[in-house]
Amino acid sequence: MEIINWKSILESLLFAAGDEGLSLKQIAEVLEIESETARDIIEDVKTELEQNKDRGIIIVQLAGVFQLATKKENAPYLKKLVDSPGNHTLSQAALETLAIIAYRQPITRVEIEEIRGVKTERPIQTLMAKALIKEVGRNEGTGRAYLYGTTKEFLDYFGLKNIDELPPLPDRVEEEFEQEEADLFFEKFQETMK
Repeated sequence: MEIINWKSILESLLFAAGDEGLSLKQIAEVLEIESETARDIIEDVKTELEQNKDRGIIIVQLAGVFQLATKKENAPYLKKLVDSPGNHTLSQAALETLAIIAYRQPITRVEIEEIRGVKTERPIQTLMAKALIKEVGRNEGTGRAYLYGTTKEFLDYFGLKNIDELPPLPDRVEEEFEQEEADLFFEKFQETMK
């Protein structure tokens, strides 16, 4: 009979869930165990991570969900990583996503994916990590999806006083033309990040 390593599985689940986190109910359902047992496993792993000085992550509970986070004492090194010069270039996917958010904000991830035609989870995470976009509210529809918008840092990078200073898009935008516009607009961003 195989012994199940619940703690290892929990860490993997929380890592995979990322910023979305997992509720106690979700964890219990995936592990196919009682909620009380799931809570005990969470508390055990949380205690082990907090007490072990060799580990760099902890489990936090925010807004009813559990997620992995970095230890506060490691913050100076994380700041160096974010501030390092080689870490500022954005992928084409991130640039496209940023252009869509800039012009259509507030906008949900699903709406962005409809425009791009591909998943945008990673580009959104990248843009949020670089503080170029943020969650600006919740959609009123089913599921109350997050709405994304640009930040003050976005305006600073592009030398804009406010979002109204974005170059206007033509009334009728062809897909190719929209891509060219996005490329031209964000060329300045790529140059400033080198």
